[in-house]
Amino acid sequence: MKTGLTITVLIVAALAAGGLYWTQGGGGADQAASAQQTFVSPQRRTIASTVLSTGIIRLLTGAEVRVGSQLSGIVEELNVAVGSQIERGDVIARIDSRGLQARLAQSQAQIQVLEREVSRAEVEQERARKLDLEKLVARTELEDRTLDLVDAKARLEKARRDAAVVETDLRYAVIKAPISGTVSSVTTQEGETVAASFTTPTFVTIIDGTALELVAMVDETDIGTVAPGNEVMFSVEAFPAEEFTGTVKQVAPKGSIISGVVNYEVMIAIESPAASLRPDMTANVSIRTTERDALVLPTAAIQREGFDRYVYVDDGGELQRRSVTLGTREAGFTEIRQGLTLADQVLLEPLPTPTEQAG
Repeated sequence: MKTGLTITVLIVAALAAGGLYWTQGGGGADQAASAQQTFVSPQRRTIASTVLSTGIIRLLTGAEVRVGSQLSGIVEELNVAVGSQIERGDVIARIDSRGLQARLAQSQAQIQVLEREVSRAEVEQERARKLDLEKLVARTELEDRTLDLVDAKARLEKARRDAAVVETDLRYAVIKAPISGTVSSVTTQEGETVAASFTTPTFVTIIDGTALELVAMVDETDIGTVAPGNEVMFSVEAFPAEEFTGTVKQVAPKGSIISGVVNYEVMIAIESPAASLRPDMTANVSIRTTERDALVLPTAAIQREGFDRYVYVDDGGELQRRSVTLGTREAGFTEIRQGLTLADQVLLEPLPTPTEQAG
């Protein structure tokens, strides 16, 4: 019995010693890691008051052009396809113009014939004038020769105008891009016959993808503070970490009712480079109006997971994940509308790794 008791005491002592060792060692590591962490407290600052809304990227008026043919004929050449990048003045297509060229040659030949008739009429008028001065012909002879000259000049002028019409049609046979942009659709092909007798057939549609504007829908309760010139910050779902800037250029005078709520269209000029933006993208819009006092936190402390925005707060020596509702972002700080108080200690760095977050 004494031997068994002795062994039990030794085992308990060994376990206690081991527990003391791990507590001291592990505790020391946790304290070292904790000492390296940086915490910040939310603070109050005067920031610009904002109106939050959603909007959509759309093309400016004139940024989408449907290019057609004013001339009937066979499509002899088509130089573009969907997605082609073209510059203003590039040749999109050519219509078979051999018939027009033949008509132009005929008109030019007719002009030469009529020019000779005018020359002959001028000579005959001059001869009649001299004979009239010498009283060798009747007065009506000069009058007739003068009328013949007028008629010849009129026929020549008509022939020249007819030739100008054919030359204009020849220019229509070469279809050029009116703007620079991207071909979004093509509705014809080489060898196809187009008829422009009643309507102008559309060959291609060109979109200038850089000529964009943002249209935000603002609730009637907020529209009173929105005015042309207000600064705008917005992001799109495709690039959530990227911010774009703009300026309010116009507020619609008439609202529209959507699901029983009155909204007003606010047209916003995009000032940031818009190479990554596309028409019909949805945007989250923040319009700066007046200044106000708000609770803010360094943007670097805020993390994102899907649509959730959260931070890590010191809760009695342990990190607690807490969701927050954000407002305006300005100069490296983000407004915290819900989720934090001035007394909270928020982890700034280092932020937990995905493994630590999962654990």
